[in-house]
Amino acid sequence: MKAKHQRLILALVALVGVAGAGVLAASALRDEAAYFRTPTEVAAGAAATGEAMRLGGMVASGSLQRQPDGLTIRFVATDGEASVPVEYKGIVPDLFAEDSGMIADGRMRADGVFVADRILAKHDERYVPPQMSHPPKTGKAAPTA
Repeated sequence: MKAKHQRLILALVALVGVAGAGVLAASALRDEAAYFRTPTEVAAGAAATGEAMRLGGMVASGSLQRQPDGLTIRFVATDGEASVPVEYKGIVPDLFAEDSGMIADGRMRADGVFVADRILAKHDERYVPPQMSHPPKTGKAAPTA
């Protein structure tokens, strides 16, 4: 076999290998991809039953209910225009509370309830940990102008 044919075969094998790796990566990411939706989009029918997605919004005031099993919670996610009932079984983050922001990963059930697999609590950019609610005193005088 000539060297030219060997190089051509090697290039074709490399091309097939790269294409195969791309197809495998795309199929793996398809299962992990989740669209971000707001309650308004969900209410408008943008979320299909069983579709993996992220739901973002605020926990509606007075909607947080803890179930007797100690792990399951139910609440309503809202964006001010629409609301979506959410159910989650697990331990919620410390910052998760009524009137606070949240993002939930999960799927819509046929009855219109969003079943979350994971909940993330959002905080504003001015968040200060409870231990730092008051800035520490350094003992230095403030600079004067």
